[in-house]
Amino acid sequence: MLAVEGASGAGKSTLLHILGTLDRPTEGKVFFQGQDLFDRTEAELAELRNRHIGFVFQLHHLLPEFSALENTLMPGLIQGWSQKKAEKDAERILVQLGLQDRLHHKPGQLSGGEQKRVAVARALMLNPKVILADEPTGNLDTQIGEEVHNLFVRINREQGITIIIVTHNPLLAARMTRRVRLTDGRVQEG
Repeated sequence: MLAVEGASGAGKSTLLHILGTLDRPTEGKVFFQGQDLFDRTEAELAELRNRHIGFVFQLHHLLPEFSALENTLMPGLIQGWSQKKAEKDAERILVQLGLQDRLHHKPGQLSGGEQKRVAVARALMLNPKVILADEPTGNLDTQIGEEVHNLFVRINREQGITIIIVTHNPLLAARMTRRVRLTDGRVQEG
């Protein structure tokens, strides 16, 4: 579990976008499982993102017209799974995250913490190797932020998924296995 810290404009989100192959680096190489990510075509990068990288954005990017279950199962449908398999897996994940009573609620009917857990569930849908989270406790109160952090710890321990979190929250960063501080796009500490 890695926390990436730094002031606004330090390059934290840019780093996350490069690690997630949403942006290409202007120089250098990024390796994943021993291969340079950016030796791949755009189609190969899209496939890699879909199969191996889960994203949890600061603004959850949940589709407001769909329920928690529907928002969660979308990656499975995009991957070509049957509706039945996608629903079964999405429901299992949502139940594991304590949302069994909220499956059919739309985002506007969920609290901020519940919306964040749906975003995490969606990120877990394809059993990724890595989850990239941009300010996952931003806009949440202290208690809900703690619940989200504990959720990431549990995912890391139980499923072995690497978690990389960009955060301004020093309490969250202090509880991560490793911390890196960025200044002007360069690693200064960690």
